[in-house]
Amino acid sequence: MNAQVRYLGDPTLHFWLTRSVARAMNLNLSEAMTQGHLTARDYAEMVTRCRKCPHVEICEAWLATPAETSGAAPDHCRNAQALNALADRMEN
Repeated sequence: MNAQVRYLGDPTLHFWLTRSVARAMNLNLSEAMTQGHLTARDYAEMVTRCRKCPHVEICEAWLATPAETSGAAPDHCRNAQALNALADRMEN
């Protein structure tokens, strides 16, 4: 049996990174939950995906550069597909 142990990043850091990327996209995750567009489970899964991401430094640099933020998640983001889809749902 070949078991592979993966390190998960700090949950607090990745919770805030997930929220910050969403905010940079003008997406409010709390509002998305209130409106029924995002479940607590989906939110937790996004934070867990972020915790597995090796691009923390790239993400932090992206967030620190306002010119780089936009209405879409950065390509390197493990939650890009989920966040972009959520943004689309919130617009409708």
